[in-house]
Amino acid sequence: MESRKDNLLKIIVEEYIESANPVGSSLVVEKYLPELSSATIRNEMAELEEEGLIFQPHTSAGRIPTALGYRRYIDKFIGEGKISERDRKQLEQLAPGLPVDEIGIKTLAKALAEISDNTILIGFAASNIYYTGIANLFKQPEFAQPQLVFSMSEIIDHLDDVMGKIFYEIKDEAKILLGQDNPFGEMSSVILVKYDQAGISGLIGILGPNRMDYRRNLGLLKLVQEIISGLK
Repeated sequence: MESRKDNLLKIIVEEYIESANPVGSSLVVEKYLPELSSATIRNEMAELEEEGLIFQPHTSAGRIPTALGYRRYIDKFIGEGKISERDRKQLEQLAPGLPVDEIGIKTLAKALAEISDNTILIGFAASNIYYTGIANLFKQPEFAQPQLVFSMSEIIDHLDDVMGKIFYEIKDEAKILLGQDNPFGEMSSVILVKYDQAGISGLIGILGPNRMDYRRNLGLLKLVQEIISGLK
C-alpha cells in the first residue's frame, strides 16, 4: 500500500509539473492506473492529504502537491537527475567556444536559462552575483496573482543579500531548497551546486516555481557544473 501511495504521489507531482492543473482521480485512472477505480484513487488521495503531501486548492478541484509532497518526491524519485540527449547536446556544443572567465560562465548561464525555462543564479563570489532569465519565473502560471509577483519582486531586489548569505553554506553536494527552507521565498524552489573553475569556487543555481522539473533541472545543473570545471 505504501509503495502504491508513493507511486500515486509521483503521478500527481509529475502531472502537475507538466500541466500546472490540479490532478483529479478520473485523470489518474484514465491515464495511469486503469486497473483501479476512481473511488480507490480518491481514498488514497485522501490519505496523502491527511499526511500533508497534497491538498485541494478549492472544492471539486483535483489535488496539487504541498512543499512536503515535493520534498517526499525529491527524496524518493529524482535520484541524481536526468536529462535528454537533446539537452546534453545543446549545452555541450557551447563548451569548446567558451572563454575561461566570467563571460564564459555567463554565456553558459544564459543558455541554461533558455533550456530550463527558469531563472539562473551565479555567485562568482559572495559579493559578486549575476542572474538571468527572471522573465521565465514570472511567466509561470503561479505568478498570475499580483501579490505573488510583488512578493517575488521583493526577493529579486535582495538576491545579492540572499546569495551572499548562502554562498558558503552550499558544499559539494547539490542542494534543493523549497517551501519554508528556501531563502528565496516559499512560492519558489532553488537547486544549487558549487563549481570549481581553475581553482576558484562559485555557486550556480536554478530558481523556479515549486512546480519545477526537479529531475531535469538537477541533471542540467550537474552537466553545467562539469562543463565549467572542464573550461581550460
